[in-house]
Amino acid sequence: MQRALREPASWPHQVGVIPSPARSFQHRAEADRLRTAVEGGGTAVLSQVLTGMGGVGKTQLAAEYARAAWDDGDLDVLVWVTASAQSPVVSRYAQAGIELCRADPEDPEQAAKQFLAWLAPKPGQRPCRWLIVLDDIADPSDLIVHPEDPGNRYSLWPPASPHGRILATTRRRDAALFGDGRRQIEVGLFTPDKSVASLTAALHAQGRSEPADQLAALAADLGHLPLALAQAAAYLIDSGEDTATYRELLADRATTLADTASDRLPDDQALPLATTWYLSLDRADALRPAGLARPMLQLATLLDPNGIPQAVLTSAPALAHLTTHRARTCSHPTGEVAPVPPEDAVRALRTLHRLSLIDHTPDTPHGAVRVHQLIQRAVRDTLTPDQHAQLARTAADALLAAWPEIERDTVLAQALRANTTALATRAEQALYRHGAHGVLHRAGRSLGEAGQVTAARDHYQNFTNNATSHLGPDHPLTLFVRNQLAWWRGQAGDAAGARTAFAELLDDNKRVLGPNHPGTLSTRGHLARLLGEAGDAAGAAAAFAELLNDWVRVLGSDHPNTLNTQSNLAYWLGKTGEAVRAAATFAEVLDDKKRVLGPDHLETLFARGHLARWLGEAGDAAGAAAAFAELLDDMKRVLGPDRRETLFARGHLARWLGEAGDAAGAAAAFAELLDDMKRVLGPDRRETLTVRSYLAYWREAAAVDLSIDEQER
Repeated sequence: MQRALREPASWPHQVGVIPSPARSFQHRAEADRLRTAVEGGGTAVLSQVLTGMGGVGKTQLAAEYARAAWDDGDLDVLVWVTASAQSPVVSRYAQAGIELCRADPEDPEQAAKQFLAWLAPKPGQRPCRWLIVLDDIADPSDLIVHPEDPGNRYSLWPPASPHGRILATTRRRDAALFGDGRRQIEVGLFTPDKSVASLTAALHAQGRSEPADQLAALAADLGHLPLALAQAAAYLIDSGEDTATYRELLADRATTLADTASDRLPDDQALPLATTWYLSLDRADALRPAGLARPMLQLATLLDPNGIPQAVLTSAPALAHLTTHRARTCSHPTGEVAPVPPEDAVRALRTLHRLSLIDHTPDTPHGAVRVHQLIQRAVRDTLTPDQHAQLARTAADALLAAWPEIERDTVLAQALRANTTALATRAEQALYRHGAHGVLHRAGRSLGEAGQVTAARDHYQNFTNNATSHLGPDHPLTLFVRNQLAWWRGQAGDAAGARTAFAELLDDNKRVLGPNHPGTLSTRGHLARLLGEAGDAAGAAAAFAELLNDWVRVLGSDHPNTLNTQSNLAYWLGKTGEAVRAAATFAEVLDDKKRVLGPDHLETLFARGHLARWLGEAGDAAGAAAAFAELLDDMKRVLGPDRRETLFARGHLARWLGEAGDAAGAAAAFAELLDDMKRVLGPDRRETLTVRSYLAYWREAAAVDLSIDEQER
């Protein structure tokens, strides 16, 4: 016997349960955007989609919006739908159809269709002001029923109506979610103030208080993620621990995110924070290109959360990592697969972006990839020690592969250095297996080339400490890193400390490597240079002359180290007053460097600069200016306009313009250079202050010249 259909419920009527407000709910700007959303012509937006990574509070924002609309009397019907799969959507619609439009409870799919049809406005029918909330859409395809059968296919998106509103929440960013006039509202993290307010409110509700600075630090540790803050507050309340102790637990690398969560989750949350991301990652890994999302995210978890250049994640080592993972997980009988091409690596990034596991902005410089620090932590928690170590070395290889030999792009260089710092922090001893990884030296060299000499010194001090700890004090790489540390100590202004460090290193090099080892000879060269910089130019020249003979004997006359030593000998000969001889020697060296290294090699360019300078010192100021002008064009082309050496070449050109009689031209060139030195190196750097003094000198000289010209007229 057919069951009697129930009479339609009277309005206002609610179907489904709106989640309770979080105990420490914070009003946010996104809530205001929801309530005031209008299109360009002033028409209210009736369909909106809240997107964002798991844990940013999308559901709470939707719940606040729904409660406010209901409490204000703006709705006749409110339906709250959990949209994590197709079946709960159909079930909720069916319930609404049964309660509101006499649908048959024996046929849920038909009841759902009847409800959707009922929502569409009809002539002469009493208007119904409705709001449908589709919370946590996991897959846009879940909202299409019978996609494989065109005859029975239909959409679960409510129909457009001037009286109805749709609000969806999702971690997805698929284009399919934002058609038909749906407006996307990206939900971000809490601001630092909101984070502290959230923690404070949750703790105060339980009679707890913590120092504001500790709460601010904890909020930063958690990346200002609302769900993480709520779960941290619950842990503090349940465990009775203070914030400082909890932060120590978070910082402990042996601790997983699961260890930092309370046994009972706050605010009726169903899943621990990390689990929501694991589910998203499982879904992402199933999307095309299948099987690449997980290894791509694993690689990104060891790098800088604030921005990873796309070139790093699409480099040859990164592609090899993706290929290896695909081969290990594919069903091919031999396990052999074709190499993953760069375009598939980019598609994997886009897939992770679609699931809000990363932010990938290909239209920004270098296609920066950002990953929340807690997502990184959650993924690292799933790695075995061997996987972690292998990924660390792969990430280091990828950074090195993406690092240009000549840094023309300062933004890229800074990003690569930041990623190396993040990797070194997370890799632990993995970068010191079989010696220190080259990316550690490349980062230090990059700092020095950028003019950040103090930072370069500090980098090599830390590098030396780690190399000594992991490799031992007598390891050749440890000795090499000590050499770099001594060099940058001198560049940072500590000449006495550099001399002491090089002298100690020379003794150790002789003992460990032997007197003829290139490392030993290189250290002798540094000591000879410091001797000259201390005022003994003749002693430096004599030391370089002796050293040159040893380089020729050990490595030959055409080796770059031999040629550089010959350049140093020429320089210190010039400093003893033999400018003509210095110029002649640099001319010989330049020919050899062009032949051996090529015309655009850095050392060749530097030799041209030395030759130009000593031409001027020998009396040919106009020739020096012309040579520097020609050199400057090539340095800008090869090194870029902001490279420190390019700026220095501009200073030499300005000086020799003045020495050749053009004081006004020198003053103008130094004025322009000073602005760039301030921008690139900073206003208080020694080199910047030197340029400032030269500017004052040539301005005064130009004023004198002008005064003489006026008197002559």
